[in-house]
Amino acid sequence: MRLTILGGGGFRVPLVYGALLRDRAEGRVTHVTLHDLDTARLTAIARVLRDQADGVADAPAVTVTTDIDEALRGADFVFSAIRVGGLEGRAADERIALAEGVLGQETVGAGGIAYGLRTVPVAVDIARRVARLAPDAWVINFTNPAGLVTEAMSAHLGERVIGICDSPVGLGRRVARVLGADPTRARLDYVGLNHLGWLRGVYAEDAPEVNLLPRLFADDAVLTSFEEGRLFGADWLRSLGSVPNEYLHYYYFNREAVTAYRDAKQTRGAFLRDQQARFYDEMAGGAPAAWSAWDRTRAEREATYMAENREAAGAGERAADDLESGGYEYVALALMRAIARDEAATLILNVRNGSTLAVLDEAAVIEVPCLVGASGARPLPVAPLTGHEAGLVAAVKAVERCVLEAGGSGSARAAVKAFALHPLVDSVGVARRLLDGYRSAHPGLDYLK
Repeated sequence: MRLTILGGGGFRVPLVYGALLRDRAEGRVTHVTLHDLDTARLTAIARVLRDQADGVADAPAVTVTTDIDEALRGADFVFSAIRVGGLEGRAADERIALAEGVLGQETVGAGGIAYGLRTVPVAVDIARRVARLAPDAWVINFTNPAGLVTEAMSAHLGERVIGICDSPVGLGRRVARVLGADPTRARLDYVGLNHLGWLRGVYAEDAPEVNLLPRLFADDAVLTSFEEGRLFGADWLRSLGSVPNEYLHYYYFNREAVTAYRDAKQTRGAFLRDQQARFYDEMAGGAPAAWSAWDRTRAEREATYMAENREAAGAGERAADDLESGGYEYVALALMRAIARDEAATLILNVRNGSTLAVLDEAAVIEVPCLVGASGARPLPVAPLTGHEAGLVAAVKAVERCVLEAGGSGSARAAVKAFALHPLVDSVGVARRLLDGYRSAHPGLDYLK
């Protein structure tokens, strides 16, 4: 099979290639095409992949190109992992939002809206190109905000675009482990939107009708023994009766998170911008050990993930179990295997709603467990959303729809509406100032009139 990675000069590409190197089954990926607009970044990542493949028999061949049409032709799968505006854009998103006293995180709140407004037109162009040049290809969307971007692309690719995220996988794995269930076989009742979901049930393979999750709330030590338990606290998790995705910390503890971000020496985007600049500079300088330089940078990146939120919650350092591999690259590999080989798999994915959630229409992209096979991904039935969950999901989906409208029509009014309606902005005045600030910082938003 042939795989194309758009954003192929991105820092996390070696994670994907590492998963491919470990796949020895029939029908595996044999050729990877990396596409990026930045030749230096492409060259750097290609060097890392060569180091990774050293000594691995029949490692997938790697080619690089800056021509997107060339990259797409003949592809069986396309990974979309682009970052419109780069990490400099992310840092600006954070800075402009924090100046208005609101969250600038890249997928949540004002920062997520700004990122979406930059990304939707580009993602739509990619979807149209795929439909024309590789109509039989499946697109697996890594690009954030993942649910919003997947929905934008689905208007042109239908069910042949599927969004993935490693947050629900990591959450399910951690909770299943502390409950004594096999994380690879437990059935999860998880539902919501990307970065806005709740784990409401864990069912072991040998007792498929028994929800193990209530056992979690009976013991403080157990409840706070994993990342989300320490982040949200035992009392709040008991109040919810579920375990939220870690990104819901930005909603439930918004004021504390904003304060922590404003007090930090650097925002997350600025940290990653500077850190990755050092890595790519090292590669450009001819560093002899590309893989070692990359892996050292990766370890620092993972250890500092959501550091401000953990500080605000008093959660301490990330535990060793939370730093282990098994993230989005393995979700992507499992998804490709299930489709290409028609090997049934159950994965939490971003797909069209259909009739799964009554509060949303059929075309809305949601994040739920899906049954995957040769015909794609089909959402599995889930328990109805609670009133609180339904309200938050409906509100954020309405914001996403405003972003899609703005991205499609160029309407600045729709963009202001997206900011103003978001629960973490909730001010028309702030919304207008945010759009003005983002348009000043990002030439890519000049299309908004």
